[in-house]
Amino acid sequence: MPAPLTGTPVSPRPSPGPFAHPRRLAAAVAAALVAALLLLVPAPAAHADPPPLSQGRPVTASSQENGGTPATAAVDGNDGTRWSSAFSDPQWIQVDLGAPAALGKVVLKWEAAYAKAYRIELSTDGTAWTTAYSTANGPGGTETLNISGTARYVRMYGTARATGYGYSLWEFQVFGTGGSTLPGGGDLGPNVLVFDPSTPDIQGKLDQVFRQQEAAQFGDGRYALLFKPGTYNGINANLGFYTSIAGLGLNPDDTTFNGDVTVDAGWFNGNATQNFWRSAENLALNPVSGTDRWAVAQAAPFRRMHVKGGLNLAPNGYGWASGGYIADSRIDGTVGPYSQQQWYTRDSSVGGWTNGVWNMTFSGVRGAPAQSFPNPPYTTLDTTPVSREKPFLYLDGNDYKVFVPAKRTNARDVSWGSGATPGSSVPLSQFYVVKPGASAAIINQALAQGLNLLFTPGIYHVDRPIEVTRPDTVVLGLGLATIVPDNGVTALRVADVDGVRLAGLLIDAGPVNSPVLLQVGPPGASANHSADPTTVQDVFVRVGGAGAGRATTGMEINSNHTIVDHTWLWRADHGSGVGWDTNRADYGLTVNGSDVLATGLFVEHFNKYDVQWNGERGRTVFFQNEKAYDAPNQAAIQNGGVRGFAAYKVADSVTTHEGWGLGSYCYYNVDPTIVQDHGFQVPDRPGVRLHDVLVVSLGGKGQYAHVVNSTGAPTSGTSTTPSTLVSYP
Repeated sequence: MPAPLTGTPVSPRPSPGPFAHPRRLAAAVAAALVAALLLLVPAPAAHADPPPLSQGRPVTASSQENGGTPATAAVDGNDGTRWSSAFSDPQWIQVDLGAPAALGKVVLKWEAAYAKAYRIELSTDGTAWTTAYSTANGPGGTETLNISGTARYVRMYGTARATGYGYSLWEFQVFGTGGSTLPGGGDLGPNVLVFDPSTPDIQGKLDQVFRQQEAAQFGDGRYALLFKPGTYNGINANLGFYTSIAGLGLNPDDTTFNGDVTVDAGWFNGNATQNFWRSAENLALNPVSGTDRWAVAQAAPFRRMHVKGGLNLAPNGYGWASGGYIADSRIDGTVGPYSQQQWYTRDSSVGGWTNGVWNMTFSGVRGAPAQSFPNPPYTTLDTTPVSREKPFLYLDGNDYKVFVPAKRTNARDVSWGSGATPGSSVPLSQFYVVKPGASAAIINQALAQGLNLLFTPGIYHVDRPIEVTRPDTVVLGLGLATIVPDNGVTALRVADVDGVRLAGLLIDAGPVNSPVLLQVGPPGASANHSADPTTVQDVFVRVGGAGAGRATTGMEINSNHTIVDHTWLWRADHGSGVGWDTNRADYGLTVNGSDVLATGLFVEHFNKYDVQWNGERGRTVFFQNEKAYDAPNQAAIQNGGVRGFAAYKVADSVTTHEGWGLGSYCYYNVDPTIVQDHGFQVPDRPGVRLHDVLVVSLGGKGQYAHVVNSTGAPTSGTSTTPSTLVSYP
């Protein structure tokens, strides 16, 4: 083992003033004269320190005091954010410089809770450590330590605290030469297929992907099919699981198919209720028959599409279907949902709409049917209160960029109707292109460098949370890129900052319970983000199905003004690793932030509350839910004196909340005698209002006693007929 390295602390010492002693008076006068003469001599140029090698690097710590004091705050270059540890000894914080560096100095900027005794340790592999500096009498404040040595990893290892609190650093700065940075941009990886009109055998390649993905509901394949601007003839793009198709123009009409983008249900005997996890975006279609078929269920967005004809949302033969979501799209002809149980359409234009089964909800849709719930079951809002379209990849000449649409207030119709969508473009060089095999440490290093993230299609296991701490960061997934947290960690956390965009991701729970899978803002987040809210779009959560997974909460929203625009949070009712306690997940969505808006909220099968809303002034436009099928008996879902946990629970403390187009279904097939007191539970206050609410017993497998609280007729018998309320109260 090499000999320990040594270093000398460098700390400026205050000196007495020049007039502290009479003998110094003459010297002070002389010094003043010399200083005056020196004003005539040019001063040497100041040499500022280069940026620390540690700034923005992956960082870990032995603990953190709370969600607002993560380790990343000590290397973010901001003296107003800090890392703090648990209140015990020993504790450490460690930074990865990315590559070996020749080190010269460490600067510790302590908060009031500092280390009395600690070591600065160096390592080339993160396992074997040598001591570069140690003290048993640290002074706190800002300590500048001269060290020497070559290392990739540097840590502060605290052995004795100076206070009763933990260790707390505003900044942990490492200076030297070397280290490494991650490049932005690059190719899009092996699972992105890019076509132009001259590409040979386009149809053959599309068919090959479809054959592989058609029935691969829990498979590992992930694909993005991208089409450069131009016209494509004779195309029929059948989409299977985990397949996204998109045009690479700035507007949908830049990429035109004389043909179809098709989802049908032949693989499942004409039943479309499991056609999950696929998407179509940013294309114009001239359907061969005049009508395109998009027979999907949950987690299958249809965005920025221009259908120059009609759109059929039912499978061939009109078998069962349970979807779905359309946004920022223009359908020139008629939309026929036929057997679709529910659907939400936002900020779009339709030539007509033919029918509805239980819950058809529209906001900001030109051509939508008039408000008429429950017969027909149309809930129609003239505008969407706040919306911002999902970021998307496009080509500017030969250069890939990501377009980030601007926020719209009281939106109606498509964002691209009068030309380009308002917003801004970010070159791919400002993104770290994440490819299969990337670790959480590398991903966090890219974020800390100031890069955005573009996840290429694949499955990514993370052993620590992905930490998004910079305002306006874009995290965009292609081809249902899937993040799996290992060892019970949170998959992705967002700081309480403005304007983060999360889009196009599937978060799949691991076998060790995670307290939460996606967290937007730390607990107690309080900043005002009304001008630039964080958006969560086409971000899906799955617990079980692909294997036993566990999580206490699927998604937790703590930041104020967050927009959740189309999500499906699903505790699996089929697939692998499924059982009442096998894929345990108590809560789907928990909202603690104020002024949060959900547009297109699908949450199903959680063991307790599917949605629990604790924040003030929350709003939901469209909600679809099924209670957990597999409850073993009435006692398993007993909630104190209430039979069953509500699908949608607004906390008793909330004074203002509003929802439109809300439905909950039960199918207690293990014990059909189970009774659910209500689908919705809200406080009885004038500011809490629900519009167009329904509950349904599917085939009589379990029953609802009421719709909201103790109001609304019960479901009864085996008739799958909704019990409805036009308004509550």
